[in-house]
Amino acid sequence: MRTGVITQKIGMTRLFLEDGRHVPVTVLKLDGCQVVAKRTEEVDGYSAVQLGSGFAKTKRLTKADRGRFAAAEVEPKKKLAEFRVDAANLLDVGDLIQADHFVPGQLVDVTGITIGRGFTGAMKRWNFRGLEASHGVSISHRSLGGTGGRQDPGRTFKNKKMHGHYGVDRVTTQNLEVAKVDVERGLIMVKGAVPGSKGGWVMIRDAVKFPPKDVPMPASVKKAEKHAKAEEPAKVEG
Repeated sequence: MRTGVITQKIGMTRLFLEDGRHVPVTVLKLDGCQVVAKRTEEVDGYSAVQLGSGFAKTKRLTKADRGRFAAAEVEPKKKLAEFRVDAANLLDVGDLIQADHFVPGQLVDVTGITIGRGFTGAMKRWNFRGLEASHGVSISHRSLGGTGGRQDPGRTFKNKKMHGHYGVDRVTTQNLEVAKVDVERGLIMVKGAVPGSKGGWVMIRDAVKFPPKDVPMPASVKKAEKHAKAEEPAKVEG
C-alpha cells in the first residue's frame, strides 16, 4: 500500500483525444506536497506518513506547530493529512511527491468535502418527487409528505429523511480514472467530477478495489535539498 497525496481542486475542463472525442476532467494541483513526519511500528504502533501541502504564515501557527516544522526542517504547511502505508513504502521526511506518482489510466479513490448548500428542503436534499400538481393538493407541492404515524408509532423515527443542513460532508468517490499528469506544473487530471469546491483540499489514493500495477514504488519523489547534498559523493582535489 502506497501513500496518497494532498491536492487542491482547481476546477474542471476537458481534454481532446486523438480521435476527436473530448473527455471532461477535474484538474487537481500538488502545492508543495511534502513529507512532514512518519510513523513507524516500533515507535507509534503503525506505519504511516504525514504529508503537508500549501504554505502557512508562521505567525498564524501555534508554538507547537512551529517547533514541529522546525524539527522536520520543512516550510510550514497549511494542510496536513496522514496516509497509512506498508513499512516498506515509508518515505523520508522532506521528500516532495510529484504528479507522476499516479500514472494515466490507473484508477484512484478521491476524497473531498462537498459544497455547502445550507438549510434546504427535502426535494433538493434527498431528491424527493414532491406532491401532486393537482387532485386537491395546494400550496404544499414541494413538501415531503408525512413524517410519522398517529397513534402508531406516534413519533418520527431517528434518521428520517427530512429538510435540514445539506453539504459539507466528507465524501469519497471511488474508481475514477487518471486521464493525464503534468509533472512540471504539478497537475493531476481525473476523469469526471470530484467532490469539493474550487480551492478545496482533495485527497487522492490508489483505488482499493482495483490496485494499480506498474506505478512508482514507494512513490515518485524529489529529494529535499538537505538529503540530496548528503547523498552527493565528496570531491577529492588533486
